[in-house]
Amino acid sequence: MTFSPQLESRFETLLKSYPPGRERSALVPMLLYAQDEVGSITDELIEEIAGRVGLTPSQVNEVVSYYSMLRRKPLGKYHVQICTNISCLLNDGDKLWEHACEKLGIGNKEVTADGRISLEEVECMGACSWAPAVQVNYDFQHFVTPEKLDELLESLRKKA
Repeated sequence: MTFSPQLESRFETLLKSYPPGRERSALVPMLLYAQDEVGSITDELIEEIAGRVGLTPSQVNEVVSYYSMLRRKPLGKYHVQICTNISCLLNDGDKLWEHACEKLGIGNKEVTADGRISLEEVECMGACSWAPAVQVNYDFQHFVTPEKLDELLESLRKKA
């Protein structure tokens, strides 16, 4: 499998940051970086990463199936995650979630027909003091209201 030179460099740096024999510690970050570049975790990607960290594809697949942030199917260009855990729930995170589903016409872990936006209901984002919280790719939004969410979704639809 071929990755971009930037990702290859990132892998090299990451693998060197662990002591010899501990390369498997780089597994989750490598999967996340590769997922960002490739779009999802494929069987080919699993085999490639397994070889680099000294694990079997089966062992890597176990990790992929455990972590919810690792995905076997592609997401939208903009992945919107809405927290509905206790702090967000107490600040209408559940209503925000319902609003997003209605606005986008999709449900949990689904992608809009144009492939631009995917939606996911998540447990704690670690932003309880700023609830309700929304994350788009790696960008956090705090104190999100339905109006702010509408603006955010509209801006994502207009982005190139």
